[in-house]
Amino acid sequence: MKRVRLLTFNAALGVLDYSLPKGMQVEPGSVVMAPLGPRQVMGIVWEADRLPANEVPDAKLRPLLEVLPVAPLSAPLRRLVEWTADYYCAPMNAVARMVIASGGALKGPATMTEYRLSGGTPERLTPQRLAAIEALEGEQATMRELAAIAGVSEGVLRGLANQGVIEPVTVAIDRRFVPANPDFEQPELTDDQRAVADRLIEAVRTRQFAPFLLDGVTGSGKTECYFEPMAEAIRMGRQVLVLLPEIALTENFLFRFEQRFGAPPVQWHSSLKSTERRRAWRAIAQRPDQGGAQVVVGARSALFLPYADLGLIVVDEAHEVSFKQDDGVRYNARDVAVMRARFEAIPVVLASATPALESLQMAESGIYEKLDLPARFGGAQLPHIDTIDLTQEKPERGRWLAPRLVAALEDRLARGEQSLLFLNRRGFAPLTLCRNCGYRFQCPNCSAWLVEHRLSQRLACHHCGHETRAPDVCPECGEPDCLVACGPGVERIADEVAEILPEARLAIATSDTLNSPERAAQFIHEAENGAIDVIVGTQLVTKGFHFPELTLVGVIDADLGLEGGDLRAGERTYQQIAQVAGRAGRGSKPGEVLIQTRHPEAAVIAALAHGNRDAFYAAETEARRHAGAPPFGRWAAIIISSEHEAEARQAANRLGDTRPHLDDLVVLGPAPAPLSLLRGRYRYRFLVNARRSVELQKIITTWLGTQQFAPGVRVNIDIDPYSFV
Repeated sequence: MKRVRLLTFNAALGVLDYSLPKGMQVEPGSVVMAPLGPRQVMGIVWEADRLPANEVPDAKLRPLLEVLPVAPLSAPLRRLVEWTADYYCAPMNAVARMVIASGGALKGPATMTEYRLSGGTPERLTPQRLAAIEALEGEQATMRELAAIAGVSEGVLRGLANQGVIEPVTVAIDRRFVPANPDFEQPELTDDQRAVADRLIEAVRTRQFAPFLLDGVTGSGKTECYFEPMAEAIRMGRQVLVLLPEIALTENFLFRFEQRFGAPPVQWHSSLKSTERRRAWRAIAQRPDQGGAQVVVGARSALFLPYADLGLIVVDEAHEVSFKQDDGVRYNARDVAVMRARFEAIPVVLASATPALESLQMAESGIYEKLDLPARFGGAQLPHIDTIDLTQEKPERGRWLAPRLVAALEDRLARGEQSLLFLNRRGFAPLTLCRNCGYRFQCPNCSAWLVEHRLSQRLACHHCGHETRAPDVCPECGEPDCLVACGPGVERIADEVAEILPEARLAIATSDTLNSPERAAQFIHEAENGAIDVIVGTQLVTKGFHFPELTLVGVIDADLGLEGGDLRAGERTYQQIAQVAGRAGRGSKPGEVLIQTRHPEAAVIAALAHGNRDAFYAAETEARRHAGAPPFGRWAAIIISSEHEAEARQAANRLGDTRPHLDDLVVLGPAPAPLSLLRGRYRYRFLVNARRSVELQKIITTWLGTQQFAPGVRVNIDIDPYSFV
């Protein structure tokens, strides 16, 4: 009898042993179904010597039920699961669950019914039916998708189907994607771009682990450079993964990719329907020469998919904080991408105009190979940057735009050019209070103020998603017409622009307004075709977009990111403002950036104003070295939470009493987290600081392993934290 070790997806079960029935063939990585009492559980066959388990006598082992019809997970992917779980102190089954990201993909080949126009005409042609028929010309999709395309109800289309105007078509769910042509359109590269592209092509051909930091100023053509090694990987019959930090950036990338390769890539993100996820997952698990996916563009979760033959990984905008997951398995996709490339023995490219300090330090130490693009493509010049000292050039009372910025907006509108105003704060106002009694609207589930959103006429919490209608009277004192919006959000800035420039065509670009690929595509189309004069946006517009007529960028509050206890505040502020500044002057016309600040002498603001990135990074590096902060030291956060404040506090204090005392490690806390109540749970934090030589994960897991926590207490470990709320 053969014994099989199974990694199940249930954290409470962990690892279980089963027997292998006669005639069943499995290997490490096989996805199988197994019995557990009266139920069935799914699991992945793992090497027994790599996973400890409670030894059960052979006679008590139950046999596996079936092997699911998918290829076994590769050894490099299994090693990545192990490394991620070990490094981020996460359960292995939680990491493995990200690999099996589509339950439908495990069921084998399947078909579905789609619909299309048959060429017939209805018995009665109403205006609504006529509009639907015109809109659906050349379209084939599910009934629901066709209804969305035509802008009518499904009932209208089913009426047409009953009359034979729309006909059903049976299609394979797993039909092949249109293949990309690596020679569809050959770009003209500058000498600098060609040198970078050739080095990356060489790395793809050698089939060895090679990490690159592609450091190029905004508008230097980094995308065109890494398109060339992607083309080489496609020629070699290998797969490419491109990670993007925001779904909103996907549409812009898809357009550029299709121009270069003649077909769209395979997408992977949270907005995909279940059938689309299934089709993508199964295509990714197949080799390209067998009809599988060639290029996958996706969010951070695409990193754990079961690629059949991965040949290159690209992390675009690699400095982005959104690559760090803040719940579940708290991994950083930038760092995990490097490790996946290492296990797969392939090159990985981290592309950014403002690289993370950790990445720069890795390049400085020779671990990463640094490739530079110091100039913009096509002779375009970097924009001129100036500061507006708000203590000297004050906006008019009740307004947020300084006179010089207003004049610049008026000038650009008169010249037919576009402007962008940046404020990293969604909604209309961050705080609403009663002028009569001072009552402040606070989230009932979090220790955070409710943000007023006038577009949706709601008060919303940006941490837990709680929403409520803005009342007509104060809920505390009952006074009518007494509620005051305090501080600006992007909606308030847009209102101010509408008052100053009533003829200007405005667009608000945030995760609220560009919350789907379709809306993002519409925004890009309108901006590129001159249908928008002024864009008011959050960090969503700081990267990836190329609008040739955009010549003015105004930063409303450059000091906003420097507030609070974020230990990376200086670096993140520099990156955000430098990125948004890079949207100006990308075409033939010169660009200008005006930064509103109350602290023009601050190191970050001064570095931006003088274009002295190297000086800022050098000063930040020394400060980090002195503080023992990354990349010279290690951080870890431990968050203790409970629905009862006393229970959370007691658990944190008991854990603090048993803290490790080591020369190269400091444990700070416990203390109430800055966001002490989140989603109905009270939170206490420890912050651990250690030298790089310390086995931080081992110390933390050993320390926590000595404790018995109450059932209502949760303990979360965040290695290399980016959020300190």
